[in-house]
Amino acid sequence: MYRVAVVTASDKGARGERADKSAEVIGKMMAEINYEVVAYEIVPDDIEAITEALIDLADHRKAELILTTGGTGFSPRDNTPEATMAVIDRVVPGIPEAMRVESMKKTPKAMLSRAVAGIRRGTLIINMPGSPKAVRECLEVIIPVLPHALEILTGRGGECGSE
Repeated sequence: MYRVAVVTASDKGARGERADKSAEVIGKMMAEINYEVVAYEIVPDDIEAITEALIDLADHRKAELILTTGGTGFSPRDNTPEATMAVIDRVVPGIPEAMRVESMKKTPKAMLSRAVAGIRRGTLIINMPGSPKAVRECLEVIIPVLPHALEILTGRGGECGSE
């Protein structure tokens, strides 16, 4: 079982003005694959707040996977990719690329996603969209590779190559 943290970036959510349905979807889908959501943060769409949450969850609470939701669009307050880039050591471009490719089969607006993914020490951080429907669709794309990615990242798995 892997330790998962969820960070929702939402001004309205942080003020208690909007229910966080996307985080609910993440929690439900993680439970279905026997991953434990050990932490949940809802923060304003603020680079510093998002950055602080990511660092705390990765470095202090030792989450092996952090899924963010929200803040990946074009709004001036959409800061999640910038906050993520500020804290990661290595970029993992294939994950958001795969999410965009599959999402574009449903809507051309998916190409507007600025989501990123990367590694901070022993933690994989992945930006998800803000809508529950898009979160579900994107998780369906990446869930098949998460076990292997986390096995290798955490040292629980073997070699990547096959003979």
